[in-house]
Amino acid sequence: MSVQALAPVDATDVQQVRDWFKALSDQVQAVDYAAARYLFADDFVAFGTFTNFVSGQALAEKNQWRNVWSTIDGFTWRLNDIHAFVSPDRLFAVGLAVWDSTGYHPDGKPFDRPGRATVSFARETVGAPWVATHTHMSLFRDTPSVSHGNKPVKS
Repeated sequence: MSVQALAPVDATDVQQVRDWFKALSDQVQAVDYAAARYLFADDFVAFGTFTNFVSGQALAEKNQWRNVWSTIDGFTWRLNDIHAFVSPDRLFAVGLAVWDSTGYHPDGKPFDRPGRATVSFARETVGAPWVATHTHMSLFRDTPSVSHGNKPVKS
C-alpha cells in the first residue's frame, strides 16, 4: 500500500471540517471571542502573525485573536476550496483553507488581507464536531501584517 496525500475521505467528515471553518469566520466577524472558544482544545498550539509559538487557548486569544479580529472586516473562508485529510479511524484531520478579509491602513484606507491556514483537528468519536488542536495562520506575501480597524468587541 502506498501513502496518498489526496486519498478519498468521507464526505461527512469534510463537511464537518468546512462547518468548523464557517463557525470560526462567523465568530471572527462578530468579534465574539467567548463564542469561538468551543472550537479549540484548551491546550491547542498555534502559530500566527503576532506570536511565533503559543500553547493554550487563553494565550492565543490574548496574543493573537485580540490583536486581529476587531481590526478587520469581512473575514470569510473560501469554503468550496477547503482541503481535508482525515485519518483512517476518522478521529484526526487536517484542514487547509484560504481566507479573504479587509484590513485598514493607519489612515483608514482599506486593503485586501488574504491569508491561509492549516488546522489540525481531533474528536473523541466519529461524527462528533471537530476541535482544533493546532492552527497555523499566515497572511499572503506582501500583505500588511497590521490592520488599524477598530470594531466593537461582542465578548
